[in-house]
Amino acid sequence: MKQLEYTVLAGDAGLALGRVVRGRMGVSARQLARAKALDAVFVNGTPRHADYRVSEGDKVTLELNERPPAFCAQPEDAPCHIVYEDEDIYIVDKPAPLAVQSSPRQENNTLENRLAAYFQSEGFIFRPVNRLDKGTSGLMAAAKHAHAQMALAKQLHTPAFVREYLALTRRAPKADEGVIDLPIGKADGATVKRCIREDGKPSLTHFRVLERKSGAALLRLRLETGRTHQIRVHLSAIGCPVLGDFLYGRELPDRLPGRFALHSAYMRFTHPLSGRIMEMESPLPMDLQALLSDPPAEGDEDA
Repeated sequence: MKQLEYTVLAGDAGLALGRVVRGRMGVSARQLARAKALDAVFVNGTPRHADYRVSEGDKVTLELNERPPAFCAQPEDAPCHIVYEDEDIYIVDKPAPLAVQSSPRQENNTLENRLAAYFQSEGFIFRPVNRLDKGTSGLMAAAKHAHAQMALAKQLHTPAFVREYLALTRRAPKADEGVIDLPIGKADGATVKRCIREDGKPSLTHFRVLERKSGAALLRLRLETGRTHQIRVHLSAIGCPVLGDFLYGRELPDRLPGRFALHSAYMRFTHPLSGRIMEMESPLPMDLQALLSDPPAEGDEDA
């Protein structure tokens, strides 16, 4: 069971315990309510109510008790590349094509199934912070408890959480670098597909051309916002669709079966409990390196 601890400072003396837990320990209202219901908030080892007044030097402890999930993924013994792990968070390098989460509709062959086997814990709860499409590979951050997930989620769409991607595209932007500033919304009549539309949500993608090939390019992209399919929609809108993208370009079933040429290559964020700056990188996968060395000719995407 995860515990959060805090030693009351002089400036906190006299504050209500609930205010200290929320303001100083960063605990959500829902977490605090659950802890109160279970008598899981302690001052110097004694359960206390939220209106209890703390004193300087008091040791406040909160136990993060969690309900079992309504749906538990079945463990699946398959490769699972964890690039970083501690008692609060972990970073996984997801292959493609691989769906992220299991559900009653797709109970097997997901990243969640593999993680359930890796952690070997009964009632494993998967708490992803950022998500990747089935056809996208690369880095994903996840939390081991709800408090860490909440704290990371607050960073996700801010400058504190940097996400950068590598993409192989059909053609290259004219400029070597720039910003794609185009609003994104759901395409009319679609459930999944997005498009550029005036009434869409503001969306910003920074790009830099790393390599130009005949009819193709390698781009590094940084998300400033986090819209569904943002990179794929933006690159398609400027005439440089991601290679193999069946939805916004053309697929490459022979060379990239089930995936497209997009990879989550870098992330930087602040650790939700220790405050350390975390940086992770993942190189371009071998199948995308091979595609970069010999990109398909214009019009060959559906060959």
